[in-house]
Amino acid sequence: MRAAVLAALLALPVLAAAEAGGPTQAPRNEIAGTWRMVSATLEQDGRIERPYGQRPGGLLVFTEDMHFVEVLTDRDAPRFASDARGGGSDAENRRAMATSIGFYGTYTVDAQGRFSGNRVEGATFPNWVDAVRTTQQLQLTVEGDRLLEQFVRPDGGRVRAEFVRVR
Repeated sequence: MRAAVLAALLALPVLAAAEAGGPTQAPRNEIAGTWRMVSATLEQDGRIERPYGQRPGGLLVFTEDMHFVEVLTDRDAPRFASDARGGGSDAENRRAMATSIGFYGTYTVDAQGRFSGNRVEGATFPNWVDAVRTTQQLQLTVEGDRLLEQFVRPDGGRVRAEFVRVR
């Protein structure tokens, strides 16, 4: 008798889920995966510039455990005269800082699995550390195997970068 009652009690959540349409599953995280940058533009004062050069390089990785890392570079940036990291001239260092960025942190998605915000934990640009951005400051839109990243810089420049999913 006790076994029958215990079995009935254990079955209640399963029956309730079946009546409600089955167990709910978390929505697919549409941005999870690895994305390769294919273009980037900066529109400011009526001009369009390419902040990572004509051949931008970079990856944007979103892990299933809600971490991200983004590294963007100009693949045609000239090499430093010195092979020692930290041994660049002021001009070399300024150019490297202006044409590359690396940062990482955590991110969130909404109930539909779309990007809803991030928090930067570390960055090559120290001013971004601890920044929290929602979709009001940063938009990431997925269309098939393409991801579009858009945001407005503090100086009013509009950044637009396009990525393709790495398979």
